[in-house]
Amino acid sequence: MAADIPKKNTSWLSTLFEMHARRAPGLTCLKSLGSGRAGSVDAPENNSKGCGGVMRVAPVALYFKGEDVLASGMLAAETAALTHGHPLGYISSAALSHIVSRAAFGGCKYENGLKGIVSECRETLKTLFPDTAFTDQMNDLLSKAEALTKNDLSDHENIESLGGGWTGEEALAIAVYCALKYESDFDRAVIAAVNHSGDSDSTGAIAGNIMGAYLGEEAVCEKWTNRLELKDTILEIADDLVSGCTVDGKRKISDPGWEEKYMFYGNKAK
Repeated sequence: MAADIPKKNTSWLSTLFEMHARRAPGLTCLKSLGSGRAGSVDAPENNSKGCGGVMRVAPVALYFKGEDVLASGMLAAETAALTHGHPLGYISSAALSHIVSRAAFGGCKYENGLKGIVSECRETLKTLFPDTAFTDQMNDLLSKAEALTKNDLSDHENIESLGGGWTGEEALAIAVYCALKYESDFDRAVIAAVNHSGDSDSTGAIAGNIMGAYLGEEAVCEKWTNRLELKDTILEIADDLVSGCTVDGKRKISDPGWEEKYMFYGNKAK
């Protein structure tokens, strides 16, 4: 069902009726976007480290198709910094991009599954952001998440010790804990990620990003997807990111079909 809106100079996503429902977006995102000024890593718009940045960057890893994890991580950080200017708001986003990239496409120099990917991720963060103590804070929290998987406490207790997941670094750490603890079981990882007293929808989404990339679509039971809103649209975007969007050496979009679909939908006078 198409919404009654102009098609010129817009994405095909804007023509989908469901995309025009209110989804209770975060106040930080609303305020930042409403300011008319785009934040960046070098020129942040605010000092927020809320998890709204890290929640949305997994597609960046798909866009790079496993190539150049440093560039992928930096673009993920810049994507988060549009609305979340605190270093931990965008460093956590760079970390997730690295983890999803390696989980989906391979290439990690360590061969021990997600544990190796997280270890490599910590090294990548030191390369991308070498001159800030916030990198050490992020890495320490990732190390803590890994260590917690080895004790005999309940998932709830371990997750609570990592925080509530309201901030980028806590949300990522909780998701990483769940993914490492249940590396081969999508259901158990995501269920653990949502059963705590904090920002459970965000931590569940990030854990789902990691586990879906690592195990593949076939590992996701139909009970999670058969009533998923806009399922076909989500799959189409994922397919476009992985196989339909070509880029040149400078990481600029070079596929006319991609530009028509996502940037100039319905505009015949480009």
